[in-house]
Amino acid sequence: MGLDSDYINGQTPLDEDEKDGLLISTITTRGELDEFEQLNIQKAIEWTLKNKFNIDKILTEEFAKNLHKKMFDEVWKWAGDFRTTNKNIGVDKFMIGIEVKKLIDDCNFWIKNNAFSPDEISLRYSHRIVQIHLFPNGNGRHSRLIGDIIVNHVFNLPVFTWGRKDLVHKGNARQLYLEALRKADQGNYSKLLEFARM
Repeated sequence: MGLDSDYINGQTPLDEDEKDGLLISTITTRGELDEFEQLNIQKAIEWTLKNKFNIDKILTEEFAKNLHKKMFDEVWKWAGDFRTTNKNIGVDKFMIGIEVKKLIDDCNFWIKNNAFSPDEISLRYSHRIVQIHLFPNGNGRHSRLIGDIIVNHVFNLPVFTWGRKDLVHKGNARQLYLEALRKADQGNYSKLLEFARM
């Protein structure tokens, strides 16, 4: 069993060039990769807890890239860099910057006009950022952490629970999460709002 095996529903397979970006040569299985990534992500979470970010800092392309870099820089050489290949999900690689700019503008409008509740604004941003699919890998985890940062740092509310389960591995919680995302794809955020606070 290697890095090519065990992709589950909703995971994005890596291209060969992206696999070459692995910084830890001893990793040979998906389980080992998950473990090293989780350790790196934990450091990024600690960084978000030690710092206070305002909305002008968070809603930037630079912040999205920097957060991803903090989450994966000990595992992937391309951490924090927008993807350079097209995937089975997301916008065309050449549209990433444009779509991120549109999302930032939309989110600023939502906040300024109280268009939605704080939870929904945070989740709409998180959902759209994962739809755009900025990076070769780690998009779901990145989008959830950025949603947590917005709801906590901008609105002073507790971070989301995300079903209180592991959403990286196959299981009922992941299935519920993917179903909630599919509903959000159609403009219905009720399931995602419910799941995020379970």
